[in-house]
Amino acid sequence: MRPPLPRLHAVTDERIARRADLDDLARELATGGGADLAFHARGHSLSGLEHHELAARLGLYAPQRLFVNDRLDIALAVGAAGVQLTDRGLSPEAARRLEPTWWIGASVHGLAEAEAAQAGGADYLLVGPVFPTATHPGRAPLGLEGLREVVTLGLPVIAIGGVTARNAPEVREAGAHGAAAIRALWDATEPAAAARQMLEALWKSS
Repeated sequence: MRPPLPRLHAVTDERIARRADLDDLARELATGGGADLAFHARGHSLSGLEHHELAARLGLYAPQRLFVNDRLDIALAVGAAGVQLTDRGLSPEAARRLEPTWWIGASVHGLAEAEAAQAGGADYLLVGPVFPTATHPGRAPLGLEGLREVVTLGLPVIAIGGVTARNAPEVREAGAHGAAAIRALWDATEPAAAARQMLEALWKSS
């Protein structure tokens, strides 16, 4: 039986994956987020070895809540709890044949993509960007209304893109199961406190 889907997802990128203090940051985030925080080992331009090392290091701090983006071979190798897929890779159905116990998520940017991911067998949807974000400056945000449209499909939704402790209650009120963040967590002055504050904001609206 797989554990519940965490409310808060700390997603890496290439810059964070290569930070010298990655282990310290991961330890602090895990302390602040506890069982309701998941790590996503992600980095589009990482080599296979770098991606594997990143996943293995993050798995030390949240072994039951480690998700690997894109690389299903690495997810299998490190015993990840879930995978995050894009439309450029394998389908959720194909991923499930590799490991039936995974949480299988799909990254989507609107209702049409969400409907396709649901039809393909995704367990949950990572939806964004909801708000303007420096990570994707050229992509128009969905806004809360766009998020609500995806929520109506009935799958658990994790909102990403400009989500902070300040606007996290709006995300929950729109129906999202939880939120994902990069800078708001990994670049925080006090990562443990940032994770706690984000989760408190998400749970307040539950």
